[in-house]
Amino acid sequence: VMVWLRRTTHYLFIVVVAVNSTLLTINAGDYIFYTDWAWTSFVVFSISQSTMLVVGAIYYMLFTGVPGTATYYATIMTIYTWVAKGAWFALGYPYDFVAVPVWIPSAMLLDLTYWATRRNKHAAILIGGTLVGLSLPLFNMINLLTIRDPLEMAFKYPRPTLPPYMTPIEPQVGKFYNSPVALGAGAGAVLSVPIAALGAKLNTWTYRWMAA
Repeated sequence: VMVWLRRTTHYLFIVVVAVNSTLLTINAGDYIFYTDWAWTSFVVFSISQSTMLVVGAIYYMLFTGVPGTATYYATIMTIYTWVAKGAWFALGYPYDFVAVPVWIPSAMLLDLTYWATRRNKHAAILIGGTLVGLSLPLFNMINLLTIRDPLEMAFKYPRPTLPPYMTPIEPQVGKFYNSPVALGAGAGAVLSVPIAALGAKLNTWTYRWMAA
């Protein structure tokens, strides 16, 4: 009974943290993304989303020692954000007003790295972290291309929570970034590795806390 209770509590803990990390992405990358600043925000969004995903996903993957936990974590984040999308839709906003970030494929690559290297923590940090940073901007751009014009969404349906001085301004698309996917992937790949290392280090602190 104690083993079952500990296991159930553990997975509930993952659910709670995944839900909280989804709430954090609202601040870090704005899950109603691209509707405020469209393409010019893509690089910042890519970095914040890839690092936010990798720190939690690798923490729980290494904590359980089970390849697949990262995907489980990303799935919870995705479901929770789809619920938020449904809530906005129920309020009368168009279906494309909220574009749900694509976390799952990148988390699957992290799981695959951990599994293919026979649960090697350092390989998960270096290779897995790099793959998450490289892949997330690509998947998100593909996702974005399937929805209606983000600028149309921004100007027809401005966010009700925005103060007047934050009203969207037409961005100079392409003025600063020739390729937002390449720049987001490059910066994300570099930054996701140390953030993955931080996620792995959190296990040490967790074990110490559990032993106290």
